[in-house]
Amino acid sequence: MTVDEIHQLRRPRGIPFSIGKIGHVVLSVRDVGASVKFYTEVLGCEISDVYPDALIPGKMAFLRFNRDHHGIGLIASKQADGVQGRELHHVALEIASLDELVLAREYFRKIGVPIVREGRRRAGSQISVEIADPDGHSIELFWGMDQVGTEGYVRPSSEWKQNDTLEEAIADVPPGQDTTLRYVKLKVAAPLSS
Repeated sequence: MTVDEIHQLRRPRGIPFSIGKIGHVVLSVRDVGASVKFYTEVLGCEISDVYPDALIPGKMAFLRFNRDHHGIGLIASKQADGVQGRELHHVALEIASLDELVLAREYFRKIGVPIVREGRRRAGSQISVEIADPDGHSIELFWGMDQVGTEGYVRPSSEWKQNDTLEEAIADVPPGQDTTLRYVKLKVAAPLSS
């Protein structure tokens, strides 16, 4: 594709969701502790949560720099010898409503974009749909990220939920999250293929 052809690409009509912001980035790192030390002591991030080895071998840390539960995730790299240990695990894009997230899933299905994962993953409590770009980068569209107040309260791990479908995530609600769909009716989803 030429530079001029690339400049001609536009958002097609009918996309039923809008991306509001980059919500967070998760990086694969060689040493979670050393990386957390850098992000806290050098960049001033705050720690929201840390998954122990029992949940993620090598650990995973969630760091924040605003009210979002996390803006940076650091996960132990399975391939520490990759590009000097640096690797993008995934990028997450926030959308405005749960209704839009349901519509995004239906849109991806309609246009033939495979869904890699959907549902909810524990810390942060966001509900998401994940797809892969042409190079295999994982792209998470999400809604409902926990917000951390000025007092630093973070949802305790006893309130975390793990769900493997949007339907389960909408029905199995953590305290304080409203998963009422405002204008979309939830269709029964076909199971994800492995």
